[in-house]
Amino acid sequence: MVRAPGMKITVVHAHPSANSFSRAVLDTVLDSLASHDVNVCDLYAEGFQPALTEAEHREYLGANPIQDPLVARYAEYVKAAEALVFVYPTWWSGLPAAMKGWMDRVLVQGVAFGFNDKNRIVPQLGHVRRIAGVTTYGSSRLVTALGADGGRRTLARALRISAGWRTRTTWLGLHRMDTATDEDRRRFLDRVRREFETW
Repeated sequence: MVRAPGMKITVVHAHPSANSFSRAVLDTVLDSLASHDVNVCDLYAEGFQPALTEAEHREYLGANPIQDPLVARYAEYVKAAEALVFVYPTWWSGLPAAMKGWMDRVLVQGVAFGFNDKNRIVPQLGHVRRIAGVTTYGSSRLVTALGADGGRRTLARALRISAGWRTRTTWLGLHRMDTATDEDRRRFLDRVRREFETW
């Protein structure tokens, strides 16, 4: 059987500990996507600074919104991507600050959006065919639902607007992470592996 050429995929990971379960999830995702062309934005490991700088803010709608070489590299990854995968822990019902900062600094004019001749925003992520989130939650499904699951809303809804409604979204979450057993974690990693091996 001849397999079709792999997709260009950008994987964004945010967790401060190299020994975390989040790292195990990232490794599983990357192993499962081995037949694809994958670029990784490992935010903590690469020393990414999430705060938008004054210069970046000043140029946000200008000609040079990206001032940092690492941010520029990440932006090139996004521009080339056919799929975006986000791996992170859910903290306080949302994205870790590093991942939110990645969105603020990387998904700028010329990357995620532009303007038409009437000065209206035009989405520019139409090349992204898939968006996936893989996260852990300390809380139950019910508490997560009551907390509005901000990370999922941001990635699967808001980001998807810039990609287009035909973009497929995948969401994998392990709830009650704080009390999960080794078997719970193993089953979740198996689920992650099965999902991404089908890509």
